[in-house]
Amino acid sequence: MIRVPDEAAGRLPDAWRTCVGTGRIELALRRDYQDSLALLQREIGFRYIRGHGLLSDGMGVHRPYDHEGARHVHHSFTYVDQVVDAYLGLGIRPFLELGFMPTGLASGEQTVFWWKGNVTPPRSDREWAALVRATLAHLVDRYGLDEVRAWPIEVWNEPNLSDFWQGADETAYHRLYEVTAHAVKEVDASLQVGGPAISPGADDWLLRFAEFTERRDVPVDFVSKHAYTSGPAQHVPFGSYQTLAPARQLLDQFATPRELLKGTRLAELPVHITEFNSSYCPDNPVHDTAFNAAYLAPVLAGGHEHADSFSYWTFSDTFEEAGVPTALFHGGFGLLTHRQVRKPTYHLYAFMARMGEELLTRGPDHLVTRHPDGRVAVLAWAPVDPSGTTPGPERHTLRLSVPLRGPEAFVRRSTVDEEHGNARTAWQRMGSPRSPRPHQLDVLHEAAEPARGHLRLPVEDGRTALDLTLTRHEITLVEISPVEEEAPPWSDDRRLLGRDPR
Repeated sequence: MIRVPDEAAGRLPDAWRTCVGTGRIELALRRDYQDSLALLQREIGFRYIRGHGLLSDGMGVHRPYDHEGARHVHHSFTYVDQVVDAYLGLGIRPFLELGFMPTGLASGEQTVFWWKGNVTPPRSDREWAALVRATLAHLVDRYGLDEVRAWPIEVWNEPNLSDFWQGADETAYHRLYEVTAHAVKEVDASLQVGGPAISPGADDWLLRFAEFTERRDVPVDFVSKHAYTSGPAQHVPFGSYQTLAPARQLLDQFATPRELLKGTRLAELPVHITEFNSSYCPDNPVHDTAFNAAYLAPVLAGGHEHADSFSYWTFSDTFEEAGVPTALFHGGFGLLTHRQVRKPTYHLYAFMARMGEELLTRGPDHLVTRHPDGRVAVLAWAPVDPSGTTPGPERHTLRLSVPLRGPEAFVRRSTVDEEHGNARTAWQRMGSPRSPRPHQLDVLHEAAEPARGHLRLPVEDGRTALDLTLTRHEITLVEISPVEEEAPPWSDDRRLLGRDPR
């Protein structure tokens, strides 16, 4: 029996809710995308959203033209305004990623993704700086300086990978960062700019980034990187599979910037993990599983110890990195194109959103908090085997002694596992239909709902004993509140059929 302390250990940080990822931000022009994001905000409530492509051709910002024999550039913000308006209208701010390169400014033709984001350096640093200044000046003019000061501005995405930055040229990235950071500060010195937004396995970039920015006196307001635990992709038609390292390695990756940057000018800066997940492949079905939720639960519970934010990649199944999704389940929290069917990892975040503000205790398989009104919330998860050599334990038990004031406790339990809150299981059982019919979609919505149950427990000496048995890959939210009995004294269910129990 684990005795949960009565005194709070502090407040439960919500770094897990600071930011969430999306595909290219151009998708925010779609109504179904906005509907899905609205649902996400109602039930979870992220503060920031980050995606690619702010300056790519699809957003139509950089518009070169010839007039009277001379080249000019017009900056158009029609789509930018529509996207940001949609975000702010749903209570979420943009975490701006400056990229990719507009074709009219690019020095080469290399692109990434189905939507062809150009990943080459600018052919003119002066014109790139003018684009950055114009974009931010417009945002300040439209939304106000105080508002835009709250938006982190990240320079590029994973420049250590040749897929995302031509030749993974570190020197060229440093030059891009320097030009960009100074352009940002020319708009307003208090705007937040940072990087280098590197992928896992390139931590040596952090030290050289710190050395370069210090030597050249380049502004840096935060440090960013990404974290994944998946191995090389094993491709199949319209899908991929990958090995996974233990989830603990995600926390280790979160911790790397602060560990490596000790003693440098960047040591005390905020650290933002601007992408994280088990797998980086949107077509890996692991994202859709109860396993993924149980795997990531300890990361959400403990990630705040290592980073100021960590952004799940991504919230939506409409993603399009490898093309228009061909599979029913595809990479994100929910099925955007299929009426917002939620997945187990979505429920993990929704459970976290229902936790209390006071942190009572945290263990390897649980998190206990308390609300201001005295309600206690317990998030528990079953251990998983990321190696794939075993399915993980069939049962996992957890016994807690929970402090609670009142004569009895009302217990509400919400469960997600292989059978409950798991639309993918139902979809497979109905034959994995490629285009579910309306009645099948109704079944998937029903299957996606967590199992819910409730009971009443005695409270003795200010404590109630909570015995939990979790099934394989289960996450469960248990909400415990004191009972205030208001039934009249003559209420007696033993007499429901009119019989006198005396």
